[in-house]
Order: sequence, then structure tokens, then C-alpha cells
Amino acid sequence: MKTKLLSLLLAVGMMLGFAVACVSNGNDKPPKGSDPIDYAAQVTLDMNSETLKQEVTVETHIDGDTTHFNVPRDLVATGLLKARYLAVNTPESTGQIEEWGKKASNYTKNALKSAKSIIIETNGTEWEVDSTGERYLVWVWYKSADMPDYRCLNIELLQEGLAVGSKASDTRYGKICVKAIDQATVLELNVHSSLPDPDYFYADAYAIDLRELRLNKDKYVGARVAFEGVITQNSDNGIYVENYDEETKLSYGVYAYYGFGLPSAGERLLVVGNRVRIVGDFTYSETFGYQISNLKYDPYDKGNPDHISLIEKNVEVPCKQVSPQLFVEQNKTITFMQEQEDGEAVQVSKTMPFAELALNTHVSFTNLVVEKAYTTSNGGDSDGAMTLTCKANGETIVLRTEILYNADASVVVQSQLVGKTIDVKGIIDQYNGQYQIQVFLFEDITIH
Repeated sequence: MKTKLLSLLLAVGMMLGFAVACVSNGNDKPPKGSDPIDYAAQVTLDMNSETLKQEVTVETHIDGDTTHFNVPRDLVATGLLKARYLAVNTPESTGQIEEWGKKASNYTKNALKSAKSIIIETNGTEWEVDSTGERYLVWVWYKSADMPDYRCLNIELLQEGLAVGSKASDTRYGKICVKAIDQATVLELNVHSSLPDPDYFYADAYAIDLRELRLNKDKYVGARVAFEGVITQNSDNGIYVENYDEETKLSYGVYAYYGFGLPSAGERLLVVGNRVRIVGDFTYSETFGYQISNLKYDPYDKGNPDHISLIEKNVEVPCKQVSPQLFVEQNKTITFMQEQEDGEAVQVSKTMPFAELALNTHVSFTNLVVEKAYTTSNGGDSDGAMTLTCKANGETIVLRTEILYNADASVVVQSQLVGKTIDVKGIIDQYNGQYQIQVFLFEDITIH
């Protein structure tokens, strides 16, 4: 079920970067155990060459070999240049995650984050785009405060073994690229290693991100999936988990039900503000909709890749402020690059209601007028929960609350809210085909 990237990378490398390595003298390869050569230091940025160059700043970090840069509008009309790094192909860190993808992505992100100056360079005398027609093919040079000269990030990725070659020998710096590939292969670095990637999900599950899960739900129903996210709410023996996607600039969320069988030590990991790795079964039912179930945890088997695990504590909980018009009326189009099985990327656009895209994520609204309320009173466990019908800018927003409590532990009643103007935080939910906001605590409601 799980994609094994290593064999794929080696095969692709043989066809692309490694195939061209045969043109180099095998005697040039450093013997295993020798001090590695810094090939990135053997090339310099020649500002007087015939290639085109532009100093840029980072707008959005996508993954190891793709970055969106801010550029002058006379270069790109939108002011945003989507850069695809020349000569390299890093493993995927979005969509369906691949081994070493996260490490490659972090390497690129950290290098550019530390840079005081970034310059992109063409391979020839014109700005060229890749097969998608959307991404510009460039060399990326960066210089931090403690560096005397610019370094080529493309070559660094190759010599660190965080990418395989992509038509590397046919490029401006092809000879150095090939040597960097040869060395990384001999030293068995990262993608060329037989060792496991410590950041990868080796469970018998699809390693994906939440964007992939939410946009391709039917593909994964009945399968076991593994993903990362921040816990935004704990409710009914389950958690809401979401993850922000840099490329589409949206958060994607899901509800994960852990039930009553999870050990208490596992439940203690599942608190609001923790970033966690979730592994579970993705299911659908008419009653509960799409959700994750069958979460596992054993405090005596913490290294088990099929179990939930803690990544980071005390992460800021995301909460997107949403306008009533966007929530009720507006479709939203998102565009992103998606790798195909043949390694080529295509641009994908999807249009759907914003509320559907943002389902199960944490949002806020301001200046809602509570027009009417209904309080559940059927003798069940939900007696005291309310449905509030609110108006804002001519739009109707429905809030569904848990049983809310005042500071003195008394139950909040509808007369405290009807006719009032409120701000509210909650989770986008769906009931009987209608999108609504699920509110869990009275502290999440501010009465004007």
C-alpha cells in the first residue's frame, strides 16, 4: 500500500542524472570514506554572464525543488514567480509524501530563510518555463550574513543526497552537478542510502498530507492513512486536526475518533495545541460523514510507526477569520501542482464552496446578530445544547453549541444570547446538508 520511494528514485536517477554520470571519469569519484568535496563551492555566480538574473524574496515555500518568489511585475505580471529548480528532483513533501521529502523540503526552506540575499538565474539567455507552463526553470543562489559568496542551492541539494538529477548534464553547471551526484551516491547520502528516513511514515498506510486527503476523499475511503496536523479541538472522544497548506493558503481538517480504547497515555498526547502524527482508518458513514478511526498507542512501543505520535507541543492553534459571504455564498478556486506517476507535474485547479474546502477547520466570525435559538430538550445527553440562527450582512449563519456553562457552572440559556451581537470561534461542520459552526465553549463566544 505504501509507496516505496527509494527504488523509484534510484530508477529515475539512473534514467536521468545517473545516466549522464557515465560521461565523467570514474576515477573522479571520491573514494568511500574520504572527506566529501564541497562542489557547491566550486561554482560562482557570475553577474556579468549572458544569463538573466533577478534578486528575489520568498513568497511561499512549497517543497525541496519548488519555491514561489516575489519579483518585479515587469518580469511576471502578477509579481509572483513560481520557480522550479533546474537539474534536481527532490522527493515529494506534499500530496502523497515520499521518503526524504520532508528533509529536502526543510533543507531548502532553512537555507532560504537564513539568506540575506537570493538571486535566481536562467540557464540560458531567456526566462524558460517547465512542461506545466507555470513554473520558471532557474538556478537559485543564496547568501547568508556569514557567507562571503553566493551558493547554488540546486547543487547543494544534489551533493547532500536530497535530490536526484533531472537532465543535470544538459545544464549550465552540468559537470559539477554530475560530480555532486556521483559523490552523494558513493557516500550513500539520504536518497541514495539503504537506511530508513527518520521523518517518514513506514506504517502500512498512505503517507499523505491533509490537503490530499480532503481533496481526494473517495480515493482513500477504507484505507489506512498517515498525516500530520495541529489539534484544534477535543470533542466526543475525538479530535479535530488541521494543517495549513502553503501553496493554496488554506487549512484542511479532519475529525479523528479515538473512542474509549485508547490508553490514557495516548489521550494525553491528544490535547489542543499539540502537533501530532495521526495514523488511522479513513471511513465514511451517513451518520458521521468522513472521519479517521482506529487510532493506536502503546506507551511501551513508542517507536511503532502505526501509532499516533507527538511532533511538537504548544503550537499556535490556527483560527481563520471568515466573512459571512465567503462562508455562505462563495465558491473558491484553488490551484496547485501535482506530481504524476511518471514524475511529471501538472497544474490542478479545483472549485468548490469555501465551507466544503474548510470543513473541520477552526474559524471565527465577528458581529453576528443572534435572531433566534432552539434548545435541545428531549431527555438525552444533549439537553441544553442550542442551535442559534444568526444574521450578518444579510447572510444567515447557523451555530450549533455543546452544552455551555457560565463561570458559576450554571448552564447557559438561550435568553442570554438571543438579540445579542456576538463574535464566535468554532469548527466548520455539516448537518443535514447544511454547513454550520460547531461551538464548544462559552469562552468562545464574545457578547458585545
